Amino acid sequence: MNFSNTYVWLDEVFYEKTRPTPVQAPQLLLWNSSLAEQLMISNELKQDPVALAQAFSGNHIMPGSEPIATAYAGHQFGHFVPQLGDGRAHLLGEVLDQFGQRFDIQLKGSGPTMYSRGGDGRCAVGPAVREFIMSEAMNALGVPTTRCLAVVTTGEPVFRESLLPGAIVTRVASSHLRIGTFQFIAARDDHQALKTLCDYTIERHYPELKEEGPNQYIGLIDKVIARQIHLVADWMRVGFIHGVMNTDNTSLSGETIDYGPCAMMGNYDPQTVYSSIDTMGRYAFGNQPEIAQWNISRLAECLLPLINADTNKAIDQVGPIIAEFPNRFKQAYMEMIGKKLGLTSFQQKDQKLIFSILNRLKEKSMDYTVTFDLLTKSLMSEALASEVKNELEECFDLWQKRLSEQRAGPREVQDLMRRHNPVVIPRNHHVEAVIQACEHTGKATLAENFLQVLRSPYEELADTSLYQDPPGDGDEDYQTFCGT
Repeated sequence: MNFSNTYVWLDEVFYEKTRPTPVQAPQLLLWNSSLAEQLMISNELKQDPVALAQAFSGNHIMPGSEPIATAYAGHQFGHFVPQLGDGRAHLLGEVLDQFGQRFDIQLKGSGPTMYSRGGDGRCAVGPAVREFIMSEAMNALGVPTTRCLAVVTTGEPVFRESLLPGAIVTRVASSHLRIGTFQFIAARDDHQALKTLCDYTIERHYPELKEEGPNQYIGLIDKVIARQIHLVADWMRVGFIHGVMNTDNTSLSGETIDYGPCAMMGNYDPQTVYSSIDTMGRYAFGNQPEIAQWNISRLAECLLPLINADTNKAIDQVGPIIAEFPNRFKQAYMEMIGKKLGLTSFQQKDQKLIFSILNRLKEKSMDYTVTFDLLTKSLMSEALASEVKNELEECFDLWQKRLSEQRAGPREVQDLMRRHNPVVIPRNHHVEAVIQACEHTGKATLAENFLQVLRSPYEELADTSLYQDPPGDGDEDYQTFCGT
């Protein structure tokens, strides 16, 4: 791998130089061959499982790599922690892919750092496999996301509530710049370091802003808002619940990052929560847009000194942009749901139809993915149309009437709906079954079978039906855990 390390060029206030802690007996469990091709990993390395296990466990530091643990702060469930940082992760460096795009290569579960706060710096097989599966599924669904290159078992146990097999996951991200990164610097009142961080972020993710001169920092907030709106609307399109939308898990690149206690919504309910640590429902499915705005407000607070030396004037400049977030999100959300319903162009009057259908789903505890899949198929099947009509009743007739007002024919409408309505998602009970198989057998056979289906979520493959079934209990008692 041809590493470069632009983040290491910054002042060491942003990171700690530290090496992964070697493990006893690393073995490759999961390998992302298509991502490896994109990253132009050499054939010599790709064809040697032993070398891959050594490299992506951190036992062997590849030439050009300069491992660091990055510093950041964060609001965790609304409470500010001035120093968090990579407590069990090592950023090996950056590589350019075949398209010239820069990516971070990070090991997670690779040992303690100065930011560990007493933790062991390790990761169990379960959370590593979950991140690999979920991130690949999200990528195939068309949702912006970090991805996983490898999962390596360590041959060492980790202790959580019980002894579990250990693993290290290799995360590939456009960057690991977070709102929490800015909070870490802002909390130290270091304006020069803050400017350095902003300029680096703009150079890496939003280079077009450099033309805006003094207004580029306001422009940065606006760009981050746009990407977060796109991201959260896509989460809600497929029923994804992040579970821990802390500011340190909000990426400046607009990618999904940190798949700790995430889950997929089954029966439609905006108040759905699965995370065991989200006891107050702060990060419920329907709260995600509001939390995204709250998180970006924290970013804006960090940037005030760069926007204007007079804090009140800076607030006056930034305030209207933050305040416009709900309207911008609502427009994006309505257009997204409209496409799930086959509306070729959203009109304001469509809000009533959209809300009536969603309310019907909630009232009757209907499965989100199954319902929209059936609606999609119903355009070409009288039997399925009758089935869905029995559930949606008058809402179905209103939807059909609205479609009849469009110039687009049934096939064109169905194609639009299919692009936005998957036939399969990573159902929670199937994710758990695959994780348990990997933990108990040490093999990834079931995971690979699952991934083959998840990588074609808008198509009906031979094995798709094996993973489409909603859970028998409706995920009533299902809980996810952060894995640390």
